[in-house]
Amino acid sequence: MKFDTPSAENPTDRLRVVGQPVDRIDGPLKTTGRAPYAYEHHDGFTGGFADGLARPAYGHVLGAGIARGRIRSFDAEAARRAPGVLAVISADNAGPLGQGPRNTAKLLGGPRIEHYHQAIALVVAESFEQARAAARLIRVEYAREAGEFDLAKVRDSGRAPQDEPDRRLGDFAAAFAASAVRIDAVYRTPDQSHAMMEPHASMAAWDGDRLTLWTSNQMIAWGRADLAKTLGIRPEQIRLLSPYIGGGFGGKLFVRADAVLAALGARAIGRPVKVMLARPLVFNNTTHRPATIQRIRIGATADGHIHAIAHESWCGNLPGGSAETATQQTQLLYAGAHRLSALRLATLDLPEGNAMRAPGEAPGLMALEIAIDELAEKLGLDPVELRIRNDTPVDPHEPQRRFSQRQLVECLRTGAARFGWAQRNPVPGRTRDGRWLLGHGVAAAFRNNLVMKSGARVRLGRDARVTVETDMTDIGTGSYTVIAQTAAEMLGVPLAQVDVRLGDSDFPVSAGSGGQWGGNCSTAGVYAACMRLREQIAQRLGFRDAAAVRFADGEVQAGGRVAPLADAVRDGELLAEDSIEFAGLDRKYQQSTFGAHFVEVGVDAATGETRVRRMLAVCAAGRILNPKTARSQVIGAMTMGVGAALSEALHVDPRLGCFVNHDLAGYEVPVHADIPHQEVIFLDGADPVSSPMKAKGVGELGLCGVAAAIANAVYNATGVRVRDYPLTLDKLLGQMPAPG
Repeated sequence: MKFDTPSAENPTDRLRVVGQPVDRIDGPLKTTGRAPYAYEHHDGFTGGFADGLARPAYGHVLGAGIARGRIRSFDAEAARRAPGVLAVISADNAGPLGQGPRNTAKLLGGPRIEHYHQAIALVVAESFEQARAAARLIRVEYAREAGEFDLAKVRDSGRAPQDEPDRRLGDFAAAFAASAVRIDAVYRTPDQSHAMMEPHASMAAWDGDRLTLWTSNQMIAWGRADLAKTLGIRPEQIRLLSPYIGGGFGGKLFVRADAVLAALGARAIGRPVKVMLARPLVFNNTTHRPATIQRIRIGATADGHIHAIAHESWCGNLPGGSAETATQQTQLLYAGAHRLSALRLATLDLPEGNAMRAPGEAPGLMALEIAIDELAEKLGLDPVELRIRNDTPVDPHEPQRRFSQRQLVECLRTGAARFGWAQRNPVPGRTRDGRWLLGHGVAAAFRNNLVMKSGARVRLGRDARVTVETDMTDIGTGSYTVIAQTAAEMLGVPLAQVDVRLGDSDFPVSAGSGGQWGGNCSTAGVYAACMRLREQIAQRLGFRDAAAVRFADGEVQAGGRVAPLADAVRDGELLAEDSIEFAGLDRKYQQSTFGAHFVEVGVDAATGETRVRRMLAVCAAGRILNPKTARSQVIGAMTMGVGAALSEALHVDPRLGCFVNHDLAGYEVPVHADIPHQEVIFLDGADPVSSPMKAKGVGELGLCGVAAAIANAVYNATGVRVRDYPLTLDKLLGQMPAPG
C-alpha cells in the first residue's frame, strides 16, 4: 500500500479499540518471568537441532586493554587447558570476517585495535564461571599507540560531515551584529551511556550451514543483513529472533560483538553458545551518545522577535563514524530570517558514538533551550511568552513547506496553566522552602516524525482468531499491544481474539523499534495487511464492494446484509500480507512532534544538592494509539532526562582512552527515590499526513528538552547558570546565594 495522499476517514477512526488505554497484553508474561529474553532460550526447544538447546555452552568476551595500537602477542594456551573450556576464538582462528555497514569498528579486533574493550577473544566453556575464569588466563601484549580522547583538544580539527553541510539563510553575521539584544554562549554535553537493564546478549545455534540467533536487537532486518555480511554468508541462511528486549534506547539498533561471537563460538564447538556482554563492555564495547561542544548565538529585536540565530556543534568519533546532529532542531523550532547551523566532526579514539534516544535533538535542546531562557532574561520577557512569540508555521529554510501539524503554542499554554507557571517568581534565588531554594523551569520539546516502510502478515484462522506476524520488536514500550489494537479495530474483533507474533526474521520486514517511528509505522503496516485481508473476507462472503463493508462485533456488514466473520473461514483460513510505503508526503510537509516540559526543583542552600520535585510534559504527537503505554513511554523519557541533567556522564581516562565509570555503580542513573510526581498531557490531534493511523512517535519526544527545563529551574532557584552538563553540586557551590 502506497501512502502518498493524506489519509481520509478510515476504520481506525472509530476508536473503539485504537486510542484506548488498554493494559499491555504482554504484561503478565513479563511480570511472571514467562517472556523469554535472548539469554533464556534453552528449555523445551528442539526446532530442527539434533540435541535441542538443552546443553548450551557459555561464552565470555575478552576486551582489549588499550584504545589504539596492535596486539604484539596473544597466548591462550593456559585458557584452552582450563577446566570446562571448549574453545577460544580470536582473530587468529575465526577465519575471514567482513564488517557490516552499520558498524564503525570491527566487532572482533586483532591484531589492529581500534578502541578500548574492542572484543579480541571469546572463551567458550561448559559454564559461564569456567569461561570467565579461563579468560583471565589469556596473556596479551600490546604495542600501544598514542590516541586522541579529549574533544576540547581536537575541536579545531573537526570537519563538516559529507552528509551534513552547513545550512545558511540570509546574512547571519550582519543581522546578529545589528540585533538589539544578543546572546553568545558555549554549552557542553558529556558522553552518555544507554545503560539499559538487559545487557547485550545472544544465543546462537547452527544446523548445517544455517544459523539461528536469539538476540537483543531493535532492528531485525538490519541485524540479519549486517550479521550475514560479517560472517560471509547469505541473509537467507540466518534466522534472527528477538521477541522481547529489556531496553535498548538505540544501543541495540545494530549487531554488536555478542551476536557475532556467539555465532563463531557455536560454529566452532557444534553446540549452542550463549554470550552476554559484561556491564563494562556495554559501556566501552557497544555504542554511546557522543559528547558535544555547542555554541549558540541569538540576536533579537527589543520586543523579543528572533532576528538571527546560529547553532554550531562539535563532536568526535572513530574514523568513519557519524556526527551527533545536535543542530537539527534549531533549523525548525523557532522563526528567524537570518540563520546558520553547522556541525563539525573530529576524530577521537574512544569507543564508537552512535544513536541514543532522540539522537541530535536530545543534546541539541539541552543547549538551545537554556539559550532561549538566557535570551528571555536579557529581554525581560517571560520564557514561555518568548517561545510563543517566535513560533513559525513553516520550515524557515523552505517557507513553502508547512508543518503538517504544529501545536507548540498550545503545548506551552496548556502546560503553563496546569503547572501554575503564573505563580513563578522570575527573580532567581528568592523562593525558599526551609533550607531548599525553589525554582521553576520550562523548555520546548521537538522531535522530527520519521517514517519507514513496514510490513506485516495477518491470518484469519478457522477458529476466527486473528494472528499478526511482523519482525517488529518490542523494547518494553507496548508494540504487542498497539499492533493487537490495530488488528482488532480493523477486523472488528475483541482484543482477546488477536495473537501477535514479533521479532522473527521469517516474518515480513517492519520499520523496527527506533527513531520514534516504530509504533506509527508498524501499526500502519498492520493496517495495510488488514485492508488486504478485509478485501479477501468480503469477497469470500459475497460482498461486491469491499470498500463499503463494515467490520464490527465479529460481523461483516454492508447494504443491510450481515454475515458472521467466522463464515469467511469455514472453507479454510485466509492470509494477507502487505507493507505501508511512504511516498513523498514527508517531503511535501514538514512532519514533527512538539511538546513542553515544566519542572520544579529544590536546591539545598548549603550543599547545592538538587532534587526534582515535580514534572509536567505536554505532548502533541498526532493520534495517541494507547494513552496508557504512551504515558509510560513519556515518563520513562522524562526520567532519563533527569539523569542527563543531574548525574549522567561517562568520564574518560585520558591515559587509557576508556570510560572509567563503566558500570551502574559509577554511572549514576536515576532511581525511584529521585523521581517525584510526573504528569503527562497528550493534546488531541490526529495527523492525516503522517500515516493511515494518523499517529506520530512520542517515545523520544518525552526526553527532548527535559534536561534544559531542569537547568533553567536550577537557575531560577539559585541564580547560578550552568552550561556544562550534568549540573552536579560542585558546579553550584561557591556561587550560591548568601544564606538569609
